[in-house]
Amino acid sequence: MTRHLEGDPARLILALDLGQSKSAFCSFETTTGAADFGQVTTRRSALQPLLEQKRPQRVVIEIRPLAGWVYDLVYSLKLEIQVADPTQDAWQWKNVKRKTDQDDALKLARLSALGQLNLVHIPTPRMRPWRRLIQERVTLVAEETRGKNRIRALLLAQEQTWLPGKSGWTKQAVTGLTAAARPLAECPAEELWRGILHTELQRLHQTATLLKTVDDKLDELGAGHANVQLLQSIPGVGPRTAEVVATTLDDPHRFRSGRQVAAYAGLTPRRWQSSSVDRQGRISKRGSRTLRWALNQAAWMAVRYNPWARAVFTRIKAGKRERAKIAIVALMRKLLVVAWAMLRDQRRYRRPVPVAETVAA
Repeated sequence: MTRHLEGDPARLILALDLGQSKSAFCSFETTTGAADFGQVTTRRSALQPLLEQKRPQRVVIEIRPLAGWVYDLVYSLKLEIQVADPTQDAWQWKNVKRKTDQDDALKLARLSALGQLNLVHIPTPRMRPWRRLIQERVTLVAEETRGKNRIRALLLAQEQTWLPGKSGWTKQAVTGLTAAARPLAECPAEELWRGILHTELQRLHQTATLLKTVDDKLDELGAGHANVQLLQSIPGVGPRTAEVVATTLDDPHRFRSGRQVAAYAGLTPRRWQSSSVDRQGRISKRGSRTLRWALNQAAWMAVRYNPWARAVFTRIKAGKRERAKIAIVALMRKLLVVAWAMLRDQRRYRRPVPVAETVAA
């Protein structure tokens, strides 16, 4: 992400290779190519005097766990800042004999001067912990699924029959599992599986309790946020999807077009072009995996409850079962663009007009 200021192009770039305790920095003169290096403690009390002394036209950092408060510090000093994604191809180190923190800082400054950095958006201070809580929920849901799979595998190994899908986790079914389990300390060697089952059920219960606590807090946050409530006016979009979209997009005005929003979510196809060859492949899958997961869930729900979404899905699927995934990805992209437009214009959902109707009008 770039936080721009009015004025001349950056002549002095201060690049910081952030570390947990110490950070290397490089002061890079874009006009002469001269570079000056140093090291600073990664604390506000040390970084602020450095920034005030150097007064660079631009500060560049990588996206790291501590990038948020560093961004806020630079912003408060009214300096331009760029936050870069170090996973991009141009940033990769290949066939080099030396790689140091100073080298990283210098490369960061040079790529910034050339405009070759893949920039990352830093959410507002309010959004960052909210997004972390959403990610915590994703982790808990994944742990719950893994726990259920472990229990199924344990039962299969003991030739125990179990109901498939959600039927195996009804209140009655879990009661049956609990009856079969025993505290591990009470299990003889030939029935250790019952003790393992008891342990797994305890863990599953703890995960479910934590998940309920997180869901309650997310519901509270969503109820007090206008954008989350706005997005739930889309048929098929519930509170979990709405909060993911609202917090991930954050400021809708930073996107210039629907295509840019789709690219940000990794929902645009990769492209290979060389000479007479111009081929598009699968979606890039850049950006937030959580956002794509939420959109996927919403797309399937929208096919059931949203006539417009069902029409889009049916048209792209064209009656071919093998095109179902293609149709869902296309619908995910369209749902995201609709959601972005709603946030940008602060307008509740209205059924998009199909292309055919637009032409006829």
